[in-house]
Amino acid sequence: MSSPVGSVRQRTVKTDKKRATTPGVEEQDLNGVLDELKKEAKKTATREWDYKLAFSIITVLAFITRFWGISHPDQVVFDEVHFGKFASYYLQRTYFFDVHPPFGKLLFAFAGWLVGYDGAFLFENIGDHYIANHVPYLAYRSMPAMMGALTVSVVFWIMWESGYSLPACVVAASLVLLDNAHIGQTRLILLDATLVLFMALSVLCYIRFYKLRHAPFSRKWWKWLLLTGISMSCVISTKYVGAFTFFSIGVPVMIDLWDLLDIRRKQGALSLPDFGKHLGARVLGLIIVPFLMYLFWFQVHFAILNRSGPGDDFMTPDFQATLSDNVMAKSAVNINYFDNIAMRHKDTKVYLHSHPDRYPLRYEDGRISSQGQQVTGYPHNDTNNLWQIYPGAADSTKDSTTHVRNGELVRLRHFVTDTWLLSHDVASPYYPTNQEFTTVPEDEAYGNRWNDTVFEIRIDNGKPGQIFQTMASHFKLIHHPSKVAMWTHTTPLPEWAFKQAEINGNKNSQQSSNNWFVEEIPGIPEDSPRLIKTEKKVKTMPFLSKYLELQRAMFHHNNALTSSHPYSSTPISWPFLLRGVSFWTEDETHQQIYFLGNPVGWWLASSILAVFAGIIGADQLSLRRGMDALDKRTRSRLYDSTGFFFLLWAAHYIPFFIMGRQLFLHHYLPAHLASALVAGAVVEFIFNIEPSEVANRQPIRDGLGGSKRPIRERLVGQSLRATWFAAAVIVLGLAAAFVFFAPLTYGQPGLSIEQVNARKWLNYDLHFAK
Repeated sequence: MSSPVGSVRQRTVKTDKKRATTPGVEEQDLNGVLDELKKEAKKTATREWDYKLAFSIITVLAFITRFWGISHPDQVVFDEVHFGKFASYYLQRTYFFDVHPPFGKLLFAFAGWLVGYDGAFLFENIGDHYIANHVPYLAYRSMPAMMGALTVSVVFWIMWESGYSLPACVVAASLVLLDNAHIGQTRLILLDATLVLFMALSVLCYIRFYKLRHAPFSRKWWKWLLLTGISMSCVISTKYVGAFTFFSIGVPVMIDLWDLLDIRRKQGALSLPDFGKHLGARVLGLIIVPFLMYLFWFQVHFAILNRSGPGDDFMTPDFQATLSDNVMAKSAVNINYFDNIAMRHKDTKVYLHSHPDRYPLRYEDGRISSQGQQVTGYPHNDTNNLWQIYPGAADSTKDSTTHVRNGELVRLRHFVTDTWLLSHDVASPYYPTNQEFTTVPEDEAYGNRWNDTVFEIRIDNGKPGQIFQTMASHFKLIHHPSKVAMWTHTTPLPEWAFKQAEINGNKNSQQSSNNWFVEEIPGIPEDSPRLIKTEKKVKTMPFLSKYLELQRAMFHHNNALTSSHPYSSTPISWPFLLRGVSFWTEDETHQQIYFLGNPVGWWLASSILAVFAGIIGADQLSLRRGMDALDKRTRSRLYDSTGFFFLLWAAHYIPFFIMGRQLFLHHYLPAHLASALVAGAVVEFIFNIEPSEVANRQPIRDGLGGSKRPIRERLVGQSLRATWFAAAVIVLGLAAAFVFFAPLTYGQPGLSIEQVNARKWLNYDLHFAK
């Protein structure tokens, strides 16, 4: 599969040999050829002017539809609470954590910096007023609106560069221009405008690069190759779904490289050194340069966010030590033996807790427990969370002035019930493969159960002998005999445990979710030298170490976004626009913003995807039956160009079916753009079979007197009238649906209950005015 490109048709002029010997005939034929070439040049110039005029009009309309009424509402809308807040954190240089890469958020911060904003407003709640808080929200919203408008222009440009007719370009661009979802998503402080624009630019740049395949290593060839890589880097630096764009471009690149190995190439066989140059250039331009740019945005991210902030808790103590004003570093206290400590799980934040109640004799699945004292995770701080730390060796000489250190063996006595923490080979309540945690009385702890009460303190990334500290030491508590790690999770235990968290022994001791930290040591005298704080110097950490740690945290928390949401949806519903998202409502004015695509456009594009698949299937079937229904040029355009757009759609849609995280309708926007390209191409295929000059070709006769010309070439149309008519009908339908749903896109004017009901086409969960 190659990318969509326009073709240049070459003509040959046949001359009669007898006439060629007549004086003046050659000159006459040459003049005729020159006249024909002049006419062709004139037609090309006219077509170029038509394209440029249409491009300009569509671009102006794109800016109008994106910027009209952009100041409304002057309140925080939907996920502006997140991305507006992140921009403010950048401006305050306060460290935060997010599951998305930094590029898109840096652009919002740049917009705020340009207008001199200090980031004082933190976008805490949907509905908070911008004007009252002196927020330059128009500058923020103008950034994605501009990108959304330019996306429409890029869609038109892609079709133009791919050699499609003007009505096909208009259809594809109009499907994005008049789409309520693209407009609604690009008028707010959200990342999708950046994602979709650079995805479209990646496709455009690759097409321009592919069209220069016969002039390899030229200046323009290198320019468009590098621009393709840079655009793809911006996509994946905005959201990780940008990997789908890499796949979409990577497939035709690999096919192109495979074709270069063909010794029967028209341009001649390539030597292996020359092929190596082609391969190296693509690796450099499409892998190395994008990856370096991707790393660059993280370097900018780390350089700006140098102050402690709400993202600290997601990072290790070593990372937090690189941030100024870090609370953890300031409050860290050395832990000594015989201290009473309160331990919390790093991810769930529950305290290690115990109480006199016991495990039931039999669980719901019939398994038997030890009936020992319950050890659970408790979200609130109380005295049942205190554990006194003892040396793990019976003959230890350590006293209350001895620091606990990394790798040492310890025992933990529950302060309130005077029992000792223990793990043993009994299945936990919820995980039959994990060990139960319980406590035993002192006589058993100092008797035959001694070994089962011994644990190892293993500080995460700690050095041998490193002092164990509160807050600053994330650690795993490893049961010494069995080597399981103390672990908890979010599923609460039944009523017999008061719906507290289960604590068990995880055999996979290396999991990051096994990490705990000591929050406090109550009871330390106020005049203790341990409480004297000295100013600590901000530490440094290698960039790659910080990058890898952040990547692990981002992927972990991104995969953990599995909770339900009232407006989440499944991928199977997206092409049919079965459900939207309520962004903002105001009962007093009866106004609301409801994220929903243009139904006419989405249903048309989805239908055409099925039509395209049917066309390909029918063509393959006819070929196997010995019937050639398409001429060579049309088949090449259909498979290489439209097929490339179809691949783009599939790559940005199908992977969502295997994702377990929360999904929303806006995840389909990149795939919808690709479906618009397919729609424009298929409309041309159906209504404009071939340019009219094909019809003037003389048929090739077979031995039986029949024509060997393919069916499609024999049925060729003579003009673009049918294509223009189809394009006009489509655009008018799009415009009518766009205007009808515009009040839900722009949030004004307010709608009555009757008007809202009229727009509930597929039981859309619109908000009813009170």
